[in-house]
Amino acid sequence: MTHERAGQPAQPADLVDVARLVTAYYALHPDPAEVGQRVAFGTSGHRGSSLNTAFNEDHILATSQAICEYRAGQGITGPLFLGVDTHALSEPARVSALEVFAANGVTVLADSRDGYTPTPAVSHAILTHPGSDGVVVTPSHNPPGDGGFKYNPPNGGPADTEATSWIQDRANELIAGGLREVRRVPYARAAFERYDFLGNYVDDLPNVVDLDAIRSAGVRIGADPLGGASVAYWGEIAERHNLDLTVVNPLVDATWRFMTLDWDGKIRMDCSSPYAMASLIANRFSYDISTGNDADADRHGVVTPDGGLLNPNHYLAVAISYLYGHRPGWPSGASVGKTLVSSSMIDRVVTSLGRQLTEVPVGFKWFVPGLLDGSLAFGGEESAGASFLRRDGSVWTTDKDGIILALLASEILAVTGRSPSEHYAALTESFGAPAYARVDAPATREEKAVLAKLSASQVTASTLAGEPITSILTSAPGNGAELGGVKVSTENAWFAARPSGTEDVYKIYAESFLGADHLALVQEEARAVVSAALK
Repeated sequence: MTHERAGQPAQPADLVDVARLVTAYYALHPDPAEVGQRVAFGTSGHRGSSLNTAFNEDHILATSQAICEYRAGQGITGPLFLGVDTHALSEPARVSALEVFAANGVTVLADSRDGYTPTPAVSHAILTHPGSDGVVVTPSHNPPGDGGFKYNPPNGGPADTEATSWIQDRANELIAGGLREVRRVPYARAAFERYDFLGNYVDDLPNVVDLDAIRSAGVRIGADPLGGASVAYWGEIAERHNLDLTVVNPLVDATWRFMTLDWDGKIRMDCSSPYAMASLIANRFSYDISTGNDADADRHGVVTPDGGLLNPNHYLAVAISYLYGHRPGWPSGASVGKTLVSSSMIDRVVTSLGRQLTEVPVGFKWFVPGLLDGSLAFGGEESAGASFLRRDGSVWTTDKDGIILALLASEILAVTGRSPSEHYAALTESFGAPAYARVDAPATREEKAVLAKLSASQVTASTLAGEPITSILTSAPGNGAELGGVKVSTENAWFAARPSGTEDVYKIYAESFLGADHLALVQEEARAVVSAALK
């Protein structure tokens, strides 16, 4: 249910107590017997709040030591690029990590300006320095009270399950052992080197986005970092590339007091949420294209005067349609990557382009091999995360890049004379207008475990919302990886169900090309199908 103050400015009572948060980081110590207090790597690293004893110094010391041991075991001897976002817990976690990395003899490259570092800038740095890896201290778009810590191996992308499982298990062993095996030096002796993340990333942008076209067309851009790590980047992009670009909000404040509340009444830097982006939407007529990024800039939000905030699925479809027609340097056989819970509009667009679709489970890590070798020119997920190849067909980043997706919206307008929202309207005229939504349903821990291991034979239904079921998937057709759930499809609709990693619910993604009423029926029957399978 949507909170009564969703989309309204934050009030003093909504703000996190930063001093209390940082104190808890040092003062509270996790109990290894409590599941919620262990290190747990999800699709984008370990996240949690120090107030819940889920993100504290013990977690970061142990995880950093585990990463050092993982690097040694993998023979990684190059530098480690260390990025950090604007969350209050990011700075103390950065310090803790540096103390461990230095004690273990790891060469760390930190920002030369002592600034914040977006996730894509770290991925870009790793890929331009073979044999290196990186850590980004960020919980992404999570509320101000959370901290996050994620590892990117030498392929530049999010670490795969094998790596994250090893790191999290070793970190939990170290915590259970009282951190006795953690090597650490005082911060004053924690030596590290400097790297110009901003300059190297921003100067390279013309090789992935047509900034000349944007400049020549005079596209007026309003870029809102939402108080995140891209705050210094957008001003430099405007200055170095002479773009008509205004940084809408240059403020950084660990309470994010300038944000509007998200759907549930929380402060959350989700640039795909119309509630979190309410201020930018209200001001949309001031610019030709307005954009937002989350705290580590791996997600994008695009706002147009005629369409407001584009649904992430809609923009992915438009981006794919445009890019595969305007990148002659891309490999002719390069496929399109999407997660299985992304819109089927993408499927129809890809078919019309004569390209191959590669469907993978949730998680950007599945796109990394294809982006690296060029067999995948674009990878995107429904949660507003995507990246694509350089204009010459070589790899740009293998992690999500909200900055280039935001700039691409202006390129599309500059080259075609039509906004991304106008392009999406044209797609619906050709392929239909799908209704898409994600809802949650309650589930016990035991039920979630069953859902994660479900087999197609456990789904006994033959129809869904009046249509024959055409496929039941528990593994991805693009790479054969397990979904950790199930996807059921008909000719005009589908749903996917997968357990939440942090709450006692499972998520139902659903879409229908037969309208909102049919979507509601799909959602209703999806609950029944899953309930029957769990029994």
